[in-house]
Amino acid sequence: MMVTQQPRRRDAAATREAILDSAVEAFTRAGYDGAGVREVAAAAGVTAMLVNRYFGSKEQLFAEVVDRSFAPPTIVGSTPAALAAQLAEALVARTDPTAAQLSPFLLMLRSAGNPRAAEIMRDAISRHVGARLTNLLDGTDAEQRAELILALISGVWLMRDIIATPALTSADPARLTARLTEALQALSNTGPHHASS
Repeated sequence: MMVTQQPRRRDAAATREAILDSAVEAFTRAGYDGAGVREVAAAAGVTAMLVNRYFGSKEQLFAEVVDRSFAPPTIVGSTPAALAAQLAEALVARTDPTAAQLSPFLLMLRSAGNPRAAEIMRDAISRHVGARLTNLLDGTDAEQRAELILALISGVWLMRDIIATPALTSADPARLTARLTEALQALSNTGPHHASS
């Protein structure tokens, strides 16, 4: 008599990782609206039903992708005294025309048009890079100054790496780093007008 075979056990952790890897690639390339659960599932070698079983919905899958993408430090260093110089140096290196494009920025850029995706990214930025940066800043309005620094970083990234404006793409890296350090230093320090407040 034939013994009924048990279905082959899947490694749940490995399956989850494969889905997340596929989702990071899909959402980074096509944005929240352009990527579909079926496409993510196919690239991971699973069914869309299994993706939903692991993550619940496309929105929840995106939230995990954003969390995974924004959690590791990519630009913000850990030394408060050298923060502006570290940020400037990392930004110039990461936006060099020959450098590989950074997934979190592309993920943000390509998904920002969807209000729910923007809300998810706003929360992740606040919990990860925003919190790291705010904690490195002394004085008043640290959170506001952290977001201004992130806005400057994003603007440089957009202009130099995505739009590739000629003055920024052809800039001497050392001079560009020095100028960015000055701008970032101004935002990193508490200005004199805050001293009495």
